[in-house]
Formats: sequence, structure tokens, C-alpha cells
Amino acid sequence: MLDAYADAASVQEQLREIHLTLRGELPGVVRVAVALYDRRTDVIKTFVHSTEGAAQPFLHYEARLHDVPSLAALAAHGQPRVLDDFAAHGGALCGRHTEVLLGCGYRSSFTLPIIDQGKLFGFLFFDAAAANFFTGAAVQHLAIYGRLISLLIINALTPANTLRSLVEVTKALSHLRNGETGLHLERMARYARLIARTLADRSGDNAIDDEFVEFVFRFAPLHDVGKIGIPDSILLKPGRLNEAEFAVMKTHVTKGVALIEKIAQSFGVGRPQHIDVLRNIVHFHHEACDGSGYAEGLKGDAIPLEARVVAVADVFDALTSKRSYKPAWSNAAALAYLNRHAGIIFDPLCVAALAENKEAVAALQRQFRSDDDSPEGFHEAYTLDI
Repeated sequence: MLDAYADAASVQEQLREIHLTLRGELPGVVRVAVALYDRRTDVIKTFVHSTEGAAQPFLHYEARLHDVPSLAALAAHGQPRVLDDFAAHGGALCGRHTEVLLGCGYRSSFTLPIIDQGKLFGFLFFDAAAANFFTGAAVQHLAIYGRLISLLIINALTPANTLRSLVEVTKALSHLRNGETGLHLERMARYARLIARTLADRSGDNAIDDEFVEFVFRFAPLHDVGKIGIPDSILLKPGRLNEAEFAVMKTHVTKGVALIEKIAQSFGVGRPQHIDVLRNIVHFHHEACDGSGYAEGLKGDAIPLEARVVAVADVFDALTSKRSYKPAWSNAAALAYLNRHAGIIFDPLCVAALAENKEAVAALQRQFRSDDDSPEGFHEAYTLDI
């Protein structure tokens, strides 16, 4: 049954097609939405949705699971939940969430946890504009669709996770010693998500959707995978590279794209959703707004957005991390550097988006802190006035 929806270009489009079929059978289900769960941060975050005839209450949104008691309880016991009337369950949903749902015209819901290999993957929400809509017959029918949609979500994200894991294993087997610690990659990926989500909030008409934000987050740590093919004498050199060394270093972007394609084909990963997002991150994250970057010398908006986002996230973390030849910069100093070069090297909107999230950035630094972090990767690309 899932194959019938496989031609859709994105997960959200596939969900909309499933919802269209569902509404032919249960027209009262006006919204279907999926939120993903991040175990590292205990955060639930919006991913995809299909909404008909009512407002979409949560876009580019996240919350700590423990701050939403009803969902925390649902995750704990792993069973579906029916809420017959939001107006009668004010406290159970957490006041703000109830208010938003009611304000958008929803009255009842059926929620299922998405479980993969015994672990919480996310939540699936079916919402209706009528109270007491989710009766026994409707719930039994929706349980089938719940399994279908859960499979869709897991199948969409598993190839991305598999590809990322295969690349990380390849890096380990190749003895890639570039200082890019796991915590560095955790931080920069989450900075990238903060930037992308803030841009999405500003975009209007959902021009940047939560699905794009999620894949930027998942693929950001692979931005420098091509450095597997760079000699250690260049990769690990402290300080600036000479012209010949820099020419070799610049080849890591094309090496990275080739490696990703080879792994995807050789290991049968296929074409995961948004493979272009990954390819663009790897290929274009060293481009500059004024065209002075590499590998293609793209300018401004010609640089894919995902690459512009990752460039800011990666450089910010490099600046604020200790390296063998420099102390960690303060967040203020790093943001000042990014601002000085906004519109020249970095996308001004991406820099502004990061600056708007100072408290969230500081919280991530506290959570993913390591005194020994020494990520390289800054000196070879940006050698302006640091």
C-alpha cells in the first residue's frame, strides 16, 4: 500500500496524498501531523503535516517532552490516546497547546506514538473539528492508517540515518583524525537547525518547511566528509595553509560528493529523501556570498540555502571552540566576526538568525560541552582577520 504514494517528491507530499485517501473514508479528520523526538535533547519537533479546512497550529515548533505531560505519559506507556474534547481537557495538554488547538478550530484528537525498534521515534496526530469524533469504529480504521504513516516516516528517515552512519564508519575506518569530535558535530548540527528554523519562521507561506529543517539538521554533520581524502599533513596542519596546500584542501568538497554517491550506491541505500540537501551541503558549504568561495564560485542566492546555513553554523562552532593554536572565542566575538563578513562570506539572514538564538546557543553549548574539543576546519577556508 505504501508503494502507491512513493512517487511523491517529499514526505509531506506523500502524507498529503494519504490524507486525501483517508478523507474519502473519514472526512472529519481535517489534520494529520507528525512530530519527531530527539532523545539527546528530549525535544519533540514538528516535521510534516497535512491540513484541510482549518489552520495549522504548530509550524517550526519544538518543546521539551517533559513539558507536555500528556505526551510524556503517552510515550511512557506506548499506547494510543483519544481526547474527545479539548475544551474539557485543558490542563492535560498543557494550557498553551490546548489554547492554540482550540483557537485553530480543533476539538478532538487521536494520537499514536511512533515506535521504531522499541524506541520512541515521534508522534502521529489525527485531529478533528468536531468533538467526540474518534469513536471506536473511527479509531479502528485510523489504526491502519497510523501504521501506514508510521512506516512512511520511518522509511523516509532511515535511509538518511543509514547513509550518515555508513559515512561515519567510513571516516573511522579511514583513520580520519581531523579533530571533528562528536560533540562538535552535535553542536554545529543543532546550530544549523536553529538557523533554518528561524528562517522558516520568517519565510511566510511555509516556503521553508519543517521537513527541510529536519534534513538540514540530519545531514549537517557530513559537510566535511570529503576530508577523508585529504593527507594528514595538510588536514592537521595548525594555522594557515600555503597556496599549494589550500588547493589540495579545496578538493575535499568534490571528493565528498563522490564518496556520498559511491556509498549510497554500493551499500544499497538508494536515493534517500532530500539527497540533494546532503549533496548541496557537502558541495557548496565553502561558497561565499561575493563569489570568492569554492568549489564553483557561486554568489548570493545561487548558493543553496542549506549550504549557507551550514557554513554559518560550522564557522561559529569552530570559532567558539578551543584549538591547538587558539583559545575559544566568546560567542559575542564570534558573532561579531560573522557580522563583519555578512554579505561578503556569509549569508546575512543566516547570521542574523543565529544571533537571534543566543540563549538557545548557550544552552546547547552547556549540554554538548567538552574542554578538549578542538575542531579544525576553519583556517583552511576563512583566513581573513582572525
